[in-house]
This record gives sequence, structure tokens and C-alpha cells, in this order.
Amino acid sequence: MSSSLGDVLTALGLVLVIEGLTFAAAPESAKRALAALLSQPASLLRGAGIAAMLVGLVLVWAVRG
Repeated sequence: MSSSLGDVLTALGLVLVIEGLTFAAAPESAKRALAALLSQPASLLRGAGIAAMLVGLVLVWAVRG
């Protein structure tokens, strides 16, 4: 397995661990957070998603750059 593919799979695994931990540790809070997301306009969610991607990209670039 190439190093790049290993890095991508590692990152995906970490995302799944964090997401799973959220639902396992506090399922009711996770349900409330998801319900709150449903009431938000799509433009706000899109903006938050773009901002999160940019922060993640900068973080990866700073660490791996």
C-alpha cells in the first residue's frame, strides 16, 4: 500500500473514531445537535463546511508541508 493511500485511510479511520465516540458517549446530545443542524439554512451549513475544509487543509499543510 502506498504511503499516500495509507495516510488517507488513517485520516478516514480517525474521522470514524471521532464520529463514533460522539454518538457512543453522548447520543442524546448528538441527536439534539443533528436536529439543530436541520433547522439551519443550507447556505450556513455550506459556509461552515467550506470553513472547516479550509482549516483542515491549512492544518494538514502546516503539519505535512
